[in-house]
Amino acid sequence: MDNDLAQLEKKLSITFINKDLLLQAFIHRSYLNEHKDFRLDHNERLEFLGDACLELIVTEYLYSTYPNPEGELTNWRAALVRGSMISKIARDLGYEEYLMLSRGEAQAGGRARDLILANTFEAVLGALYLDQGYDVASDFILVHLIKHLPEILDQNLHHDPKSRFQELVQEKVGITPNYELEKDEGPDHDKIFTMGVYINEKKVTEGSGPSKQIAEQEAARAAIDVWEENMME
Repeated sequence: MDNDLAQLEKKLSITFINKDLLLQAFIHRSYLNEHKDFRLDHNERLEFLGDACLELIVTEYLYSTYPNPEGELTNWRAALVRGSMISKIARDLGYEEYLMLSRGEAQAGGRARDLILANTFEAVLGALYLDQGYDVASDFILVHLIKHLPEILDQNLHHDPKSRFQELVQEKVGITPNYELEKDEGPDHDKIFTMGVYINEKKVTEGSGPSKQIAEQEAARAAIDVWEENMME
């Protein structure tokens, strides 16, 4: 694993002083269930720290760079730090091959894996902050995340998908979509909720996330794609 992490450091152009911090960032709780004597803890505390770093770094950048009102900047920030965005970046950076998971988690994929990757992205950021400070962590986010802001603005990805989908449906059929819980899976500390979005009791699509609110947003995001495809037919 140490050699593998050296390759990752080279790819990220960052050399950690404390290699254990980087290693810990990739340890999922499930891995320790099968390796109880492993010398390091799982990555959830690093994830907690990284989540706060991520929000502060993005907020500071947006505040310093754009004169837009608070509401607009809030939407931009939400689009940048949402799970689907940071999980994609984590996958692009090759984090997936370094994940330390239980055998069961290693075989899983889909949205559950995306959530793990998003959490790992935050854990690595937390590790980087502890190891090298705020400025290096900020530079990392500027290089790997902020560059996606023009794409978000060009494609209107910063608009709240629930509000946008409600506008589309009410404009065409005069009905407000409703959301229902389809299922929730996983332990209490790592639950994944799946919410369905319905129009006139007809299910349009569904979305998943670590909270019902996020799952509803993901369902609405997917529903917009379905709705626009149907309108083009």
